[in-house]
Amino acid sequence: MSDLILAIDAGTTGVTAVIMDGTTAIKGRGYSEFRQHYPKPGWVEHDANEIWDVTTGVVRAALDDAQAVASDLAGIGITNQRETTVVWDNSSGEPIAPAIVWQCRRSAAICERLKSQGLESDLRARTGLVCDPYFSATKVMWYLENIDGARAKADAGELAFGTIDSWLIYKLTGGTAHVTEPSNASRTMLYSLEKAAWDPWILQRLGIPASMLPRVAPSSGTFGETTAGVLDASVPVCGVAGDQQAALFGQACFEPGMAKNTYGTGSFLLMNTGSEPMLSGHGMLTTAAWDLGDGLVYALEGAIFITGAAIQWLRDGLGVISEASETGPLATSVSDNGDTYLVPAFVGLGAPHWDPYARGAYVGITRGTTKGHLARAAVEAMAYQTRDVAEAMAKDSGTPLQELRVDGGASVMDLLCQFQADMLGVEVKRPKNLETTAQGAAYLAGLSAGIWSSPADITWTPDATFEPKMSRDQADSLYARWQQAVQRSLSWADR
Repeated sequence: MSDLILAIDAGTTGVTAVIMDGTTAIKGRGYSEFRQHYPKPGWVEHDANEIWDVTTGVVRAALDDAQAVASDLAGIGITNQRETTVVWDNSSGEPIAPAIVWQCRRSAAICERLKSQGLESDLRARTGLVCDPYFSATKVMWYLENIDGARAKADAGELAFGTIDSWLIYKLTGGTAHVTEPSNASRTMLYSLEKAAWDPWILQRLGIPASMLPRVAPSSGTFGETTAGVLDASVPVCGVAGDQQAALFGQACFEPGMAKNTYGTGSFLLMNTGSEPMLSGHGMLTTAAWDLGDGLVYALEGAIFITGAAIQWLRDGLGVISEASETGPLATSVSDNGDTYLVPAFVGLGAPHWDPYARGAYVGITRGTTKGHLARAAVEAMAYQTRDVAEAMAKDSGTPLQELRVDGGASVMDLLCQFQADMLGVEVKRPKNLETTAQGAAYLAGLSAGIWSSPADITWTPDATFEPKMSRDQADSLYARWQQAVQRSLSWADR
């Protein structure tokens, strides 16, 4: 039996495909970005068909790089940007409008309406989520209220809704499978954590027909098989998880209390809380982590909207750097941040503030402020926001972090990892393979395909460990200045 797994990591700005074997060695890789669309301030869109086209291209590239063909694959794992919403026509398979990205704030007014109707506390209790434009539910409502003919088609059972995992499975299987799994379903604000199923009460009050929703299957198991014209062999899609839960699984955080942080477009700190959901009183989200077929495992999550995207802004918006890889050297060209702080609230602030009207601020600027100070402030903002979340999570769980496992593109910067250890006062551990989202999807698929019999067969070792060096007084002083800067960004767009 082949031990090769194709893992598709459909992120926010690009798609990665990797071919991994049973030792998790990467045998082949393909990657391509796709376009970001910003039609109005606070709005973010993707072309779902472009995501599909890019996916097929990087899959071919990964197979070629591995000198493999589809018939060599034991299975396919998928991990994806979560909450991003696609609505398509059942007959044609075509999206009715651009995909609304998780960062998009266009449904803020709908959230305010739901709150004014007194639904916020019930939604929180049922789903573990806050009523925020981040999640898919109000994005679906926006389609139905703003796209001509969408309401009538939805009521007639002619429209399908899915997050990016569902969209890719639908396309990979030639339109035969409309399915998702709990980690993605739990990010829609339509899924009952207690019942592990779509919530009819929410659907009725939000006016979303149940016929639009995908079937929910375990995260590890067969979702469907690829059809002719997609790959040159029939291959089972057999492992799926949202990107952050996949990273938690890929970092081998299998036991309650273990935590990881992924520094991607945004940053997401997740802690495994075991078989019982833990509702937050401090701005964290309660989410399904995975289901291996024997019941849900839950996590607490702190969702930070903008971290790596601030580096893209330095590159594409300001021209301060020409490549993301220049950020680390530029940031280390100065000894400190020059008492400047970048609050990258470009699309509002997520956990623990949940302020869709916050906006970005760079404070403390003097005539002596340089590009190096700005780059360093952008890097340090990742660590400050992570501490915001870690402190709130400790209040919920009653247990401070003991260590933090990190991954994502920005984690290659030693400066970030060291500063993160200093801010948190705990060891930060970085694995050799930073493709942990893809690795988690590969693990889930490999468990279904029989490459591994249980998570106990999966080993994890750090490649680098960063121990705190800064005194707690100094760390706390810097963090207090950060908190002052955050206060200046709150509710800015609401004035």
